Amino acid sequence: MKKTENSGVNCPVEELLKQLAGKWKMQIFSLALHENVRFNSLLREINGASKQSIATALREMEESGLLEKIVVSQKPLHIEYTLTEKSKSLAPVIKQLEPFSGE
Repeated sequence: MKKTENSGVNCPVEELLKQLAGKWKMQIFSLALHENVRFNSLLREINGASKQSIATALREMEESGLLEKIVVSQKPLHIEYTLTEKSKSLAPVIKQLEPFSGE
């Protein structure tokens, strides 16, 4: 680990957890793990989520390389989101965290 000015130590795991933290990101990750997801399907599946919070989470996950946006050019034109290969490789690691969830 390298030292940084702000925190003293640069921890790659902490950076990853920051990318996954945030409202609705783990739910989006879980849904996208099984199939490509669309914005409106996420709104239906995630109870209590607003359009703004889903849009923000999708944008942040895309920017951090966890999701990829796919424009499907069949009629009607629509957008789907899929996990990147990098984020798919996280699935077994996240599964191992389930016993610590308290549920």
